[in-house]
Amino acid sequence: MLSWEKKLSGIDIGQESFHTCFGCGRDNPVGLKLEFIQDGSEARSEFTISKLYEGWNGFVHGGILCTILDEAMAYTFFPKIKGVTAKAEFRFRRPAPVGVPMVVTARLVRKTRKLLTTHATITFKDGTVVAESSGQAYVVNSKQG
Repeated sequence: MLSWEKKLSGIDIGQESFHTCFGCGRDNPVGLKLEFIQDGSEARSEFTISKLYEGWNGFVHGGILCTILDEAMAYTFFPKIKGVTAKAEFRFRRPAPVGVPMVVTARLVRKTRKLLTTHATITFKDGTVVAESSGQAYVVNSKQG
């Protein structure tokens, strides 16, 4: 067992434990409070980012967009499978203005015993792509065995 697996084994990482998660926690006063709808190995959330999270004047900070993409990719397998991000690659297609409604969608592309491969896209409501990502997560434990 790897050291990070030992640290995480025995820890309840169910959704009820994530009240202060920056991405989805309801009790984080500065968090994004994303709410995901899951359909099998796909996840979707609609959101509007406020000026509190801008980088350049009037535009969402790139790190916030990365956080949203990473969170969506995790929801393609969570809570059935517990995993932690191993790597992620992000591509920005166009600036994301603050205050504009957007949608993030993600899907689980491949699953092995130890790795999950995912893809996510942020779009405007009209389908115009803002940013996308692909990533891998290490499987920490699975309710499937």
